[in-house]
Amino acid sequence: MPPKLDPNEIKIIHLRVTGGEVGGAATLAPKVGPLGLAPKKVGEDIAKATGDWKGLRITVRLTIQNRQAQVSVVPSASSLIIRALKEPPRDRKKEKNIKHTGNITLDEVFNIARIMRERSMAKALSGTVKEMLGTAQSVGCTIDGRSAHDTIEAIDSGEIEVPDE
Repeated sequence: MPPKLDPNEIKIIHLRVTGGEVGGAATLAPKVGPLGLAPKKVGEDIAKATGDWKGLRITVRLTIQNRQAQVSVVPSASSLIIRALKEPPRDRKKEKNIKHTGNITLDEVFNIARIMRERSMAKALSGTVKEMLGTAQSVGCTIDGRSAHDTIEAIDSGEIEVPDE
């Protein structure tokens, strides 16, 4: 017999899921089954919580206490940037290796950097903005019509002023 679960104990599980889709119960079962949760119900809760991230791979935090699971979305920099591009949701079974050739404004990059600030290793917001610009470059989008690397160089030279927090 496994030991009895403490009802007040809080367990946290991080999962990568596709937003708005019910993941397979077989993939959730080894993670949530030992904690006394039904994988199918947890999968439906995740799909409901990630509805506005439809079609994007997103990290989800399951906080489990007293056999109840709370789902919270932990967005990554790339998923925030792809969401800012406002692309239509894609069918991942048919469309593979798509390029995100869009354009986002510098203000949107600042907003994304503020969201990601607590998980960034940079000292100031300007460093976090540069991290987000590097992610935008690897995603393949432009910022105000310029390449992301040109924008990083403009921040370094002082052409573009980054607000304090």
